[in-house]
Parts: sequence; C-alpha cells; structure tokens
Amino acid sequence: MKFEKLYKKAVETGIQNDLRGKEEIKKILKEEKEKYKKLKEEEVEYYDKDRLFNPYSDTRVLNGDLNINVKKVIVGIDMEIGEILLTYILNKDLDKKIDLIIAHHPEGFALAKLYDVMKLQADLLANYGITISVAEQLLEKRISEIERRLMPINHNRAVDAARVLGIPMMCIHTPSDNCVTNYLKKTFEKKNPYKLRDLMKIIKNIPEYKKLAKLQVPPKIVNGSEDNKCGKIFVDMTGGTEGSKEIFEKYATGGISTLVCMHLSEDHLKNAKKANLNVVIAGHIASDILGLNLLFDEVEKEEKFEFVSISGFERIRKNRTVTQ
Repeated sequence: MKFEKLYKKAVETGIQNDLRGKEEIKKILKEEKEKYKKLKEEEVEYYDKDRLFNPYSDTRVLNGDLNINVKKVIVGIDMEIGEILLTYILNKDLDKKIDLIIAHHPEGFALAKLYDVMKLQADLLANYGITISVAEQLLEKRISEIERRLMPINHNRAVDAARVLGIPMMCIHTPSDNCVTNYLKKTFEKKNPYKLRDLMKIIKNIPEYKKLAKLQVPPKIVNGSEDNKCGKIFVDMTGGTEGSKEIFEKYATGGISTLVCMHLSEDHLKNAKKANLNVVIAGHIASDILGLNLLFDEVEKEEKFEFVSISGFERIRKNRTVTQ
C-alpha cells in the first residue's frame, strides 16, 4: 500500500468512528476550506494543508515520501529516539526492511497541535445532554492550558532522528482513540451491563485488556463498588487528552452515572468523587492498543501488512463481535 493511501485510510477510519457523525465532520472540513480561501498570501506559507481533509491535528505524516510502498511497519504507543534507533538497527539485519514507523502518541508538529483536537470533547458532551455552551467554555480554559504546556516542548526530537536515519514516520492518535471509544460504547449498549461488576467482566474479556492485566495493569474501579448500578455510561477516551476538571458536576446533571476512562489525574478524580460518579479506569496502554488494532483491522481489509510490535503495542487480529 502506498504511504499516502495508508495515511488517508487511517483518517477515513477515524471519521467513520467519530461519535460526532460524518455530517458534523463535513461541516468542520467545509469551515476549514473557507478559512483557507480567506488567508492572506503571507499566511498561506504557514498553513497546514492537511487540515483540508484531515480534522485530526494530532495525526500526521512526520517524515518520508508519500509515494513509497509500505509492506512492513514497526508500531508502538510511544516511538521516540530509542525506538527509532532500534528500527535503524533492525533494518541492518532484517531481510525485509521496515518501511515505516507508526507511533500512536503524536510527535513533531502533530504534538504541537494536540490541543486542537480537544474541541471534539464539547460535541461528545452535548450528545449526553450537557449544554454545548457550558461544555465549550469549560473546555476553552483547559485547551488554553494544554496549549501553553506544549509550547516549550522540543517537539521535533524524535522526528529529527527519523529524518537523519532516513526512516519514514507517521503518528495516528485521535482516529485510533475514536475507534476504541466507538467500540466500547457500542459494546456497552449491546450488552447493557447492570452493575459495575458486569461492566468489568465485559472489559476484562477483551484481549487487549487481558494482556495488560497479565502485566499487572488491570482495569480498576477507582470510585464506586462492584455492586453499584451502571446507569448511563460515558466512555471518555478521545479528544486529545483529559478535559476540564470542572466538568464532572455537569456529567451528573446530564444523567451520566458511570465514566469509563483511559486514565484520570488525581484532581479530575477528586472532582468525579465529589459528583458521586462511578469511575472505571480501563487502562491507558490497553485502550491505545485496542484502538490501534481496531483501526488496523479496517486498513488491512484492503491490504495486509507485516508488523513489528514494540513500545507496548501488540498486533491482535480478532473478529470483533461489535462493529461500527
């Protein structure tokens, strides 16, 4: 498969699994095209044209020629300098060289713009009955905070290593997170767990969560008990990073009883407890593995790849009982 086709298929899969729906994504892309048309000549040089078809700023080609054929990929949750050097060393000994590095967590300019995808969270919250103006205003504060936090980071370290060593590289973040969010939401809707113990059984039977449980990082109830009723479940696993820590009271008033998250900071958890919400941490790396596997399942419907799995990832091909 051509590198460009792989990239666009990843974006397409992210859109297919985006809980905002395709019509909303069309509106976002239309607005972006209109903004581009209005740019001054001196502004065009700095504009990222991928925004015209890719609504996920944290998913980008970071290095390499889009026309290369990709047959063998090395995939990891975090692909930084160590993993890139490992790829270079492996390519000296392997008969079939690795064509492409795929990172889940963003690097380079995809990391610099991570905050931009957080706007997605407001629309998801609106779907659960939270007033859109409230969601947007709470998120604006958090988005600004994340933007400032990212500003001083040396974003391009890993990408520079890939460039110097001549290895193509990309990252796939929100499209993958959309896949796991959609999958778990539909799974819970189909199986309708009554109590948290039932919800935990569902999660623990998913291969990616089983794998991490064996590595001593199992899913865990961090607020509530196994006997608590699930009520309305909100799967909080997409939109760049954690949202506003002030949103949890709004979850409760919106009728949500249980949050299923990848991870949750102490400040966020403290506020979730104040709002009397059940909180289940499914697991960060396990959820990332599941999201990537679901995405690759879609991409590989067109062409199979050979995978080298490192940095927490494992390619698990499995017939999923719940699809998009």
